[in-house]
Amino acid sequence: MDPQPTIEDPPPPTPPSAPGNLCVARQPVEPKPDLVGTRLFKHPKYARCERIAVFLSMHDEVRTEEIIQDLFKHGKTCFMPKYLTQGTSNHMDMVKLTSMEDMMSLPLTSWNIRQPAADDNTREEALETGGLDLILMPGLGFDRKGNRLGRGKGFYDSYLERCMKHPKGKPYTIALAFREQLCQDIPVGDNDVLIDEVLCDVLD
Repeated sequence: MDPQPTIEDPPPPTPPSAPGNLCVARQPVEPKPDLVGTRLFKHPKYARCERIAVFLSMHDEVRTEEIIQDLFKHGKTCFMPKYLTQGTSNHMDMVKLTSMEDMMSLPLTSWNIRQPAADDNTREEALETGGLDLILMPGLGFDRKGNRLGRGKGFYDSYLERCMKHPKGKPYTIALAFREQLCQDIPVGDNDVLIDEVLCDVLD
């Protein structure tokens, strides 16, 4: 039997206004010290993995700039999402970043995050080469069963399905979260893929 996904601290009580045990939307999280990054750098999976994909954070997500810097510092291969957002598409690739300067040179999207331009087809895509060892994942909410609430497009679920068809198989997945995003139950659909672990900013 597979081990249960890991959450480093019990989720907070469900707000009284929530129906049953479902996670409800919360106000944007205030910026906090980067406790998540500190814990990630000590994580054995992170230490062992060489090909790692990481999201470029939005304003209400765990900041990932320091993580990206650490990847380059330790000679790991860094990949980032490139979303195809035309119409109802949920296609996402994980393309290679070569440096912090490379990241900062990328154009901003309407979501105010950086990603390669639509006509930038020169970058290595992870599944076209050696696959991935680890994906660091964003989300709006997470529960102890490994369910994740995304932003509704299914980008990561679709990409993980593609990973399963790669010779290397599905990479280990760690969601980066604030404590406020940990919930008792997340509503999911048939196509949602479980994550392996949630790493949050709770102090010991």
